[in-house]
Amino acid sequence: MAVGGIAALSRAGGAQPAAPAPAPLTKSIPSSGEALPVVGLGTWITFNVGNDAALRDECAAVVAAFFAAGGRLIDSSPMYGSSQPTIGYALQKLGRPEALFSAEKVWTSSPRNGPPQIAQSLASWGVPRFDLVQVHNLLSWEAHLDTLLAMKEAKQIRHVGITTSEGRRHRDMEAIMASRPLDFVQATYNPVDRELEARILPLARERGIAVIVNRPFREGELTRKLARHPLPGWAAEIGAMSWAQLVLKFIVSHPSVTCAIPATTRVDHVRENLAAAAGPLPDEAFRRRIAEAIGHI
Repeated sequence: MAVGGIAALSRAGGAQPAAPAPAPLTKSIPSSGEALPVVGLGTWITFNVGNDAALRDECAAVVAAFFAAGGRLIDSSPMYGSSQPTIGYALQKLGRPEALFSAEKVWTSSPRNGPPQIAQSLASWGVPRFDLVQVHNLLSWEAHLDTLLAMKEAKQIRHVGITTSEGRRHRDMEAIMASRPLDFVQATYNPVDRELEARILPLARERGIAVIVNRPFREGELTRKLARHPLPGWAAEIGAMSWAQLVLKFIVSHPSVTCAIPATTRVDHVRENLAAAAGPLPDEAFRRRIAEAIGHI
């Protein structure tokens, strides 16, 4: 799916082809060195559309636009209703793009049910193996992490991680990061939810752990609030043309953050989000400016 339409040219001076979108900035996964675009795609709520054919096609269009703009990482969970088969439908419709970096989770209180749940998730996505499997919200994390590390050793999955959200269980996450061989952690971070800056982000950098940021817009609450105010003119200095782009640039410019995963149901929004991954990112002084401006709204 093309990002921009290309008009036919004529010798008389027809419309010029639309310029290709700039390639998104990438960061490397510390444990493997693989490069990931700094903006990915979340599917919580937005891809839980059941068997509604029209809504499944809308989600497939979002995935198509995501890959066309240079995206790679798509994140889901068994907790997310029908999001997994919706992703599978989109991937099948698009011919299973090779660029995909599949990020899944295990989410069950029963350690014994972890492997069959992962197998069911694989079937829903229609992929041979996951690039990343994470213990969702640290549920039964000890046993599940042992399982995931064994699967990684057997090359059944490529990376292992743990997740939390909304500021919960950061102390537990910190203890696990300090003691277990993780490739990824996932948690909430944005200009108004900054608790990760104190311990989690520095420890991730020290331990060589990639960081995925969830709820960058507080499930839309933050961007809806910001939309009632004019975007500061100085946002253009880093190429931010919307509040969403300014928030994303703040998040992914942190040295320890690898990727943010905003969720959306709209093609224009996924293009806007990926565009935040291109062009300049704010330095530390500019990041403080962003946080201060948003914190006062």
